[in-house]
Amino acid sequence: MVAAAPKPSKLIEPMPLELPIAEMTLAEKLRAMEALWTDLSRNEQDIQSPVWHGQVLEERNARVKSGQEKFMDWEAAKQELRDRLK
Repeated sequence: MVAAAPKPSKLIEPMPLELPIAEMTLAEKLRAMEALWTDLSRNEQDIQSPVWHGQVLEERNARVKSGQEKFMDWEAAKQELRDRLK
């Protein structure tokens, strides 16, 4: 089971983008994402995990320890998802 992502932090203000995203090809969008990720990862120490991320990890760990959730081999997980979508 995957938990819903919490709402974004109020500290992050949306900024207008000047890229014509709706008009970009998939390849162009992926290149833009890679460029952003490369730039962000240059200073990994400056990127703090949000508090909610730690909380989600703790909740998931507790579910695994209690037996409510279990780990699954990636190939088995993909097959299960494919079977659900049939």
